[in-house]
Amino acid sequence: MRVFFAVAVTAVCLAAPPRAAADIYSFTDADGVTHYTNMPDDSRYALLIKAPPEPHPEHAPPVTVLRGDWHERAAAYSGMIDRVARTAAVHPALVRAVIAVESAFDPTAVSRAGAQGLMQLLPSTARRYGVGNPFDPEQNTRGGARYLSYLLKRYDNNLELTLAAYNAGEDAVDRYGRSIPPYRETREYVPAVLKLYKQFLIRPT
Repeated sequence: MRVFFAVAVTAVCLAAPPRAAADIYSFTDADGVTHYTNMPDDSRYALLIKAPPEPHPEHAPPVTVLRGDWHERAAAYSGMIDRVARTAAVHPALVRAVIAVESAFDPTAVSRAGAQGLMQLLPSTARRYGVGNPFDPEQNTRGGARYLSYLLKRYDNNLELTLAAYNAGEDAVDRYGRSIPPYRETREYVPAVLKLYKQFLIRPT
């Protein structure tokens, strides 16, 4: 599926040598598309995720601090995500990370491609997993978690290929020899989700 925002999370996704986590900013344009970046170049960007200062090397690695409404929504869905993920045999941290990148925990999110809800399900994916109301958080998350479970099995628990298929579609991953397709959005999406996945493993909302 196609992610509902124009991704620009360069330092989070494409960093070369390891470096401190970056603050993430976002804004929603007139077309309803939400843009993310770690280097805001437009006055409409507002802080979404605040990265903590880099600790002394002897301390534990930094964990991104989620701020404001984004964090509150994440916490509100915590129990539901745990329950749905357990039923689908998917780690809750992965479900949280996908929701965070797909919709920032906004259950009313809609993409220009027609993807809907927390996990940005396309209508065909919603039908495939019996989601009658894609704007119902639990139905949407259940469908998305089941889709992730299917993709994990299809790609032998390879998280990178699973996420690439979630973003760009299974056909695209297979067409490029079961590898991440050379789409800028997908190449940025995969590491963005993986980064949050690792953080949610350490500290769930």
